[in-house]
This record gives sequence, structure tokens and C-alpha cells, in this order.
Amino acid sequence: MQTAILLPLVLILAVVAYGLAYMRSRAVAAPLGGIRNLKALPFYYAARAALWCAVPALIVLAVWAGFEAKVIQGIVIASLPQDTWPESSGQASLILSQINNVAAGSIKPEFVPEHIAGAATVLEALEHRSENFKAILVLLIAVSGGAYAWTRVAPHINARLNVETTLRRIFFGCAALAVLTTAGIVFSVILETIRFFDRVPISDFLFSTSWSPQTALRADQVGSEGAFGVIPLFTGTLLISSIALLVAVPIGLLSAIYLSEYASKRVRAVVKPALEMLAGIPTVVYGFFAALTVAPFIRDLAQIVGLEASSQSALAAGLVMGIMIVPFVSSLSDDVINAVPQAMRDGSLALGATKSETMKKVIFPAALPGIIGGILLAASRAIGETMIVVMAAGLAANLTANPLESVTTVTVQIATLLVGDQEFDSAKTLSAFALGMLLFIVTLLLNVIALKIVRKYREQYE
Repeated sequence: MQTAILLPLVLILAVVAYGLAYMRSRAVAAPLGGIRNLKALPFYYAARAALWCAVPALIVLAVWAGFEAKVIQGIVIASLPQDTWPESSGQASLILSQINNVAAGSIKPEFVPEHIAGAATVLEALEHRSENFKAILVLLIAVSGGAYAWTRVAPHINARLNVETTLRRIFFGCAALAVLTTAGIVFSVILETIRFFDRVPISDFLFSTSWSPQTALRADQVGSEGAFGVIPLFTGTLLISSIALLVAVPIGLLSAIYLSEYASKRVRAVVKPALEMLAGIPTVVYGFFAALTVAPFIRDLAQIVGLEASSQSALAAGLVMGIMIVPFVSSLSDDVINAVPQAMRDGSLALGATKSETMKKVIFPAALPGIIGGILLAASRAIGETMIVVMAAGLAANLTANPLESVTTVTVQIATLLVGDQEFDSAKTLSAFALGMLLFIVTLLLNVIALKIVRKYREQYE
């Protein structure tokens, strides 16, 4: 039984356990004179039964799903003849890809070696057994947990305390899982980054002005070691992000000022949701718009004024990216401006200041820390954008400050390096993790600065 079917089935059993425990609690309370003689309301007895039914079963299901593929792959590799065992992780990945394709029917068994076809048969059998055992175990745990909780419905048991304790542990587990996931991602990226710096000196990575990670097939070819200078990538990232912020900050900030201080309620009710809809448009749509409309327009306009512009330019990507992040600046700035105490507005107006003077000399200075925090968060969003840059700015790692030329960014190169089947033993592939680590550090610093500014603002006005 597949997980997609097993999960709702466990939830249905939890609902059944809830109903049975609820009815039993009412039945137990009836001879005693009503539910007021129970240690807890019937809801808590029912909720405890549902938790006992669902939580252990879902934990087992999650653990099984997390380790199932790795265990099966290990058994399949071990079932191969010893002389065909893979010598590296990359080779193992290629062999498993072949086996999976044969098992899925994408490749006919007669087109692959005999040991691959046999391993595909082993894989299918193991997956079938795993699904059956998983279904039996999960359903057995769910039924056993619900039955145990049903038998524990008694007037002297404080089910409310049990439910609250269980929920508190679940909430703690969710918070711990989020922290551990973040730590795991950072730790894995750090490990791969260290492996990359074992092959490429960190000084070449940070200070070289040439980026060409495409290694040669033969050692005697020119540039066989590749070039991994990150400066052109960060130059392109900063150029496009700067153009985006030059577009987004004035438009977003002026929109927020208008909506919060000058617009009527009717206008605000229409304009604000319409403006925030820009954040819901997929970035690939922005990319198409930039590549098919904005970039050709900029190229034609540059030719009219006598300039030379590439068909893919940093200016095109930056302009469209700026439009994309306008809602970030606008919404955050609007919330910050509305959070300024009304007493400050009333006091300024009472002293004879106009609405514009109140905005410039009272409200805006008071809201400035929060506005800066929102701008920095928008900058982090711009730095991490990929699709718009791929489609509108290109892949060329040019070290230039000319917005009419084609450039690339860190995120684009990460996506390019990790596309397709890759062997994670080469400097080319490992460089993606080094880029990710460097980008993580930069965006983390921006977010920390933004949070500190916002926290300072909140301490002052809340």
C-alpha cells in the first residue's frame, strides 16, 4: 500500500478512535451523574484516543518512508555480482538510475546487461514487500494505539493533562525538526564546500576574476582545471539586485505612503490587494515577460540612441525583478507606517503641520528603521532569484558594470551546475556548494541586519 493511500487511512482511523472514545466517555459518565463527574471533558478523552491512534503510526510511517529507499538501494547494490560493484558514489548513482529505469519500464531488460535486469527484478520485489510490511505495521500500530486509549477512558484519569502534554511535545518536536533541518542543510553544504576547497584554493575562489567551471575531458587540454573565480558572479548578482532595488524601493515606498496616508478606504481596498498580487505571479512568468518584451525593447531603444545592448542584459532582468519585489517593499513599509502611533500624527497636525510635513518630519523618521528592515529583506529576495536572470540576463560570467551587457548571478550558476546527472567528485559540481555557502552567508547577514533593525523599531514603539 502506497504512502499516499496509507496516510489518509490512518487519519480516518484516528477519527474513528475519536468518535468511539467520545461515546465511551459519555457512557462511563452516565451512571455517575453526568460528565461533571469526569476528570476531564469527553473531548479530551476523544482527543487522546485520536492522538494515540495517529501519532505513533505517523511517526513510524515517516521513519519508514525516510529510510526505505536507502535500505532498498543498499540491498540491490549488494545483490549485484561482486565484479560489477560500483567503485564510487557517482558510479553507484548511475547504476541505480539504470536499475530504476528498467524497473519502471522506461528501458527494456534486453537492452541492458543481465545483472542490471536481475537487479531490477530484485528492486521490484523489495519495493512490493516493503509496501506490504509498511502498511501492516502502520495500521497495526494505529489500531493498537486507538484501542489502548479507548480502554483507558475512566473517570479518574485526567485526559486533559495527557492531551496538553502530548501536544506540547508535538509542538516542541516540530520546532526541533525545523532547527535540525536547517542545521542539516548547513552542515551538508559545509562538508561539500570543504571538499571543493581541497581541490581549488580558497584564494582563487574569492579573488580570481575568471569563472569557467567546465573542466576538459583530457588533462592535456587548455584549461583542464577550470577557473572558479567568484568575483564575476557576485558582480553580476550585485548589479542586477541594485537595479531591482532602484526600481522597487521608490515605487514600493511611495505606494505604501499613498495607501497608508492619502488613499481613501475604497481605493485602498482595491489597490493594495492588486499590488500584492504581483507577489503571487510565478517567477517563470516574469522571466518570459523579461525575455520576450523588456529585453528586446531595451535593445531597440539602445540602438535608437546609438548604444550597443545585448539581447540579454542585466538591465532587463533588474527591471523585471524590481517589479517582482515591489510588493515586498510596499507591504512591509505599509505595515510599518500604519504601526506608528496615531498620537504622533495628531500631535503634529495639532501644532499646525500639514499632512505632507507630518509625513516627512514625523511619520517617516519614526518608521524608517522598519522600512530599512523591509528593504533589506527585499534585497535578500532579489539576490536569491534565479529564473528571471536565466531567461533575461543569460549565463555569461562577464565582469562588467555595464547594465546593457549580459551577466549571470550566483544562483543561476548553482542551478546550471547541478542540472542533469552529476558526479559529485569533480570540482565543477562541488563548486555549486561553495557558491551556495557564500550566498547563504551573505543573505544570512542581510536578514540578521534586517531583524535587528526591526527589533529595535518594535522595542521603541510597541
